[in-house]
Amino acid sequence: MTARDPVLSRKASAAFPEESREAFSRAYPETPHVLHHNLQDDERLTLDALAELGAALPQSSIEYNRGDLPIGIDGKPGGNGMTIGDTIRHIATSESWAVLKNIEQAPAYRALLMDLLEELRPAIETKTGEMLTPQGFIFISSPHAVTPYHFDPEHNILLQLRGSKVMTQFPAGDTRYAPDEVHESYHLGGPRELPWTEDLMAAGTPYSIGPGEAVFVPVMAPHFVRNGPESSISLSITWRSEWSYAEAGARCFNGLVRKLGIEPKAPGRWPTSNQTKSLAFRVWRRAFGS
Repeated sequence: MTARDPVLSRKASAAFPEESREAFSRAYPETPHVLHHNLQDDERLTLDALAELGAALPQSSIEYNRGDLPIGIDGKPGGNGMTIGDTIRHIATSESWAVLKNIEQAPAYRALLMDLLEELRPAIETKTGEMLTPQGFIFISSPHAVTPYHFDPEHNILLQLRGSKVMTQFPAGDTRYAPDEVHESYHLGGPRELPWTEDLMAAGTPYSIGPGEAVFVPVMAPHFVRNGPESSISLSITWRSEWSYAEAGARCFNGLVRKLGIEPKAPGRWPTSNQTKSLAFRVWRRAFGS
């Protein structure tokens, strides 16, 4: 019997091909780009498996609502009148959008998340240090459903498993697409949805992805997502870094300062350190509470 070469075995079983890992290493953490993966046939990611996962997760870890939404909305969208299980199983006709949050609470899905991130850990930690707070989210949405314009505080890769979608991204850190006041409000507890006007569209970069493809989203990069003509399943793998936490802390500090009538300077993008303001906010929070 011939012994297996562990290097060849690892390459054969990797979810991200070598070319995608190399491209990610070059682009991370600030440049959006498309990657490839081989997860589209994973049995943990079928509709029936996800309906069971949705029923097993705590209520705080599921969110679902109407999917026939405009790009820009004011506050959270309304519900669809169905259970999470029925929403997922009938996603082709329910005109809905659903997300299963923190899937790492279930052992099989934690293994999935950590296996994927382990492939990227060397590239991540070379640039932004220790990979912190790994989390996974699964999005199930009806044909032509829209995820409205918003931003997220994590480093994020969205993997498409079924159907197709177009994510339109806008430059992170540019106040034309997400004003500083909205960043500050979000980090101090406000919504992540962003104000939208049609004149913003010209600056967006669309990334079209289908099964076996993924798109990287930098921290706080504004974006919206529109599904194709079929129902969609996507997996979002996210992590934080000391830089992303410092950027968030600096935004919180700026929000406090702005309430005093002072116009603060916005935090810098990577690799700028925002630790001074972030530390100041932590001191304030310990002294006065959140």
